[in-house]
Amino acid sequence: MFDPTQLRTFVTVSQTLSFTQAADRLGVRQSTVSQQVRRLEKAAGRLLFVRDTHSVTLTEDGEAMLGFARTILEANERAAHWFAGTRLRGRLRFGASEDFVLTRLPEILQAFRRDHPEVDLELTVDLSGPLQEQLAAGRLDLVLVKRHPGQGRPDEPHGRLVWRDRLVWIGGEGLRLDAHRPLPLVVFPPPAVTRARALEVLERHGRPWRVACTSGSLNGLVAAAGAGLGVMAHAQGMIPPGLVRVPARAGLPELGDVDVVLLYGTRTVRGGTARGSARALAEAILAAGDRLQSPGRAQAPQGSQGPG
Repeated sequence: MFDPTQLRTFVTVSQTLSFTQAADRLGVRQSTVSQQVRRLEKAAGRLLFVRDTHSVTLTEDGEAMLGFARTILEANERAAHWFAGTRLRGRLRFGASEDFVLTRLPEILQAFRRDHPEVDLELTVDLSGPLQEQLAAGRLDLVLVKRHPGQGRPDEPHGRLVWRDRLVWIGGEGLRLDAHRPLPLVVFPPPAVTRARALEVLERHGRPWRVACTSGSLNGLVAAAGAGLGVMAHAQGMIPPGLVRVPARAGLPELGDVDVVLLYGTRTVRGGTARGSARALAEAILAAGDRLQSPGRAQAPQGSQGPG
């Protein structure tokens, strides 16, 4: 029998790939996280993580344990809700940027609706910036968005880190870039996080650029990038099908990290009617956060072209 607390800790480390960030999310000490992972590894008789001073990665047995852990924790959560004697009700206004809607987030929302049929879930899809504005204005109760690491404001609603990802340059397969011409960009309109980061980094490195396509729809950007119009900055863990990382030999500057966070509305934090359902959905997303990523799509294929 595997301890659910140890499994939850293991899943959190697998999502953040950091014992420190896992401890912050769980509200415990880093030593406690390390101890629980060691105990789980002892119970399994297998090494689940390869870790050094710079990185944490799942082993093959760790990947297998992740699937089992999710199943066990989800079953435990459903049982707890069933026997708790209280059913969540009311209206829950949830917002998510389109990046996540095109991943397996719909599966998580479907499971939430199955477990809480009396909650009226309303979904708003928009850019991260506008979603946070709607949250601050009281028009949303919970949002799943991207933001720059460490840029949360003191007056910002309470948030929880789902995972930290790398921003990378992506484009269509076989894309050729001319190092002597302005870099063609495929971007969201302002104030998109990825657009702001891309322009800031290019300006800092003195790399000329031009906007080849602007669209408020991720599908529109994917179509433009797939057609070879240009490159776009995107989270490494959520690269859309049909697009690949631009090879390092293209010489594009590093874009740095981006945080994927859950933010609660002020009324929700203060005990509004949506508090219980918002927290229940947040826990479901945190438990299955790694399902929103697609690391297998993050690598450039062998045939990708560099600058022409």
